Amino acid sequence: MDLYIDIETVPVQRGDLRTEVASAVKPPATLKKAESIEKWQQEERPAVEVEAIERTSFDGAYGQVCCIGWAVDDGPARSLVVADLSAEEEARVLREWFAAIKEANAGTHGRRPTFIGFNHLSFDLPFLWKRAVVHGVRPPVWWPSDAKPWSDHVFDCMTAWAGLKDRISMDRLCRVLGIPGKDGISGADVWPMAQAGKWADIAAYCASDVERTRALHRRLTFAEA
Repeated sequence: MDLYIDIETVPVQRGDLRTEVASAVKPPATLKKAESIEKWQQEERPAVEVEAIERTSFDGAYGQVCCIGWAVDDGPARSLVVADLSAEEEARVLREWFAAIKEANAGTHGRRPTFIGFNHLSFDLPFLWKRAVVHGVRPPVWWPSDAKPWSDHVFDCMTAWAGLKDRISMDRLCRVLGIPGKDGISGADVWPMAQAGKWADIAAYCASDVERTRALHRRLTFAEA
């Protein structure tokens, strides 16, 4: 079973963790004078704290999953999205998605699915695993924990094209290969959309990334040659 996946994430929401992230912000080491440091604290620190909190959307220890998109083999791209930014909603989405992919794999006589994504070895898979640990939501037994690019049950489209040391964006690779790109929306837009409660738009965007991932995988493996 080929399992195409993509996730969308948002920054840390727990109040105590937001405080922890913000309090870890330090003045630039280049500032030595007390008056310069005080000026930075007053004028620049608030924006730097916001930036630090927003960066946690890339860190599974702090950020949260707000949407999971997936498709099985040639099936339609689907997505599960939160109804709000609560921890309970994130845990619900994880539980429902794990149940859905276990059910999809039930007819394969115990064979492990192949997880296919874009930069999912470095981001999506470990992020999902960490959030599952945080909430105590058990993944399927065949979850590819700490998978390597050469593992049999994963395929990372970015690594397949760029190698282990280089990177390329999904949008750019799609355009190189003549596949429709992201159409003006990117992952950077997800947090503003979440703040505005545009969950249906996030779900649609995530599902479209799953479709792009499948198209890239088929080109990269010459499936339609």
